[in-house]
Amino acid sequence: MRAQYKIAVVAFDDITPFHLSVPGMVFRHVEAFDIRICSPDPSPLRTTGGFDISVPYGLQTMSRADIVIVPTWHDDCRPAPATLLDALRRAHRRGARIVGLCLGAFPLAEAGLLNGRTATTHWSFAHILAERFPAVTVDREVLYVDDEILTSAGVAAGLDCCLHLLRELCGAEVANRVARQLVVAPHRQGGQAQFIERPIPVSGSDDRFTQVLEWVNQHLAHDHSIDALAGRAAMSRRNFTRHFRDATGTSFKQWLLNQRVAHAQGLLETSDVSIEVVAQEAGFGSALSLRQHFRATLHTSPSEYRRQFRDTAA
Repeated sequence: MRAQYKIAVVAFDDITPFHLSVPGMVFRHVEAFDIRICSPDPSPLRTTGGFDISVPYGLQTMSRADIVIVPTWHDDCRPAPATLLDALRRAHRRGARIVGLCLGAFPLAEAGLLNGRTATTHWSFAHILAERFPAVTVDREVLYVDDEILTSAGVAAGLDCCLHLLRELCGAEVANRVARQLVVAPHRQGGQAQFIERPIPVSGSDDRFTQVLEWVNQHLAHDHSIDALAGRAAMSRRNFTRHFRDATGTSFKQWLLNQRVAHAQGLLETSDVSIEVVAQEAGFGSALSLRQHFRATLHTSPSEYRRQFRDTAA
């Protein structure tokens, strides 16, 4: 199968190997993508892992890429070389999708690509990004932001961001398959108006609690109360509520809404069932309720979301 999308991933001297590997971990599983590593620095490149890597491509690779990913940047947030900034600007002008993972947001901001947009980066560097680039609205609470240009928080959030892009380009089924291979959550609510839930830690002490949330995810069409779920988890209401917020970083009401919206998105993307059926199966009760929550959360309607997804997939 001939690759539909060419991806240029930017490497540099003293890069962290894990960050560099993230795009490949997601996109190499799908034949639609041709991934090439390029660099403004001469090869071989040193890494923080104690070994060198050979990078055969220069920044001219970006001129032919459909997607350009800066997977991180130096921890001292140093200015990017002019050659990289110019290549990023040219790629953006000709319509390439630009992605900055973790500290990769810094070169994008320096190139002016994030001016007037919302972006994110690793939480411990978010204040530096905001101070250095006041034209950028920095949201330090989310895993990733899709404001035409994609940016993500640190380390593992890069996987979430790349899975979001894969889902947008190839559909939920492909993204879910890759997520299963990586043993990560296939979809944590993303986009410009996103609500992010943290991964639920699994240990011997909260195994029953985790099972309760998995059960809720499998029965989203049902009504759920905190009292009933606390009883199922063998906890008091107060203990369940505290444990829930510690584990997910949000309230049960907001978490349940996130799961229902995400489930509705999946149904709209992968099936032809009516909006009313989607609303029932996702637990919204009526098409009117689904439309209201879609509008509030995603700033679109279920019908428009389905149409936009089908057009993108086509």
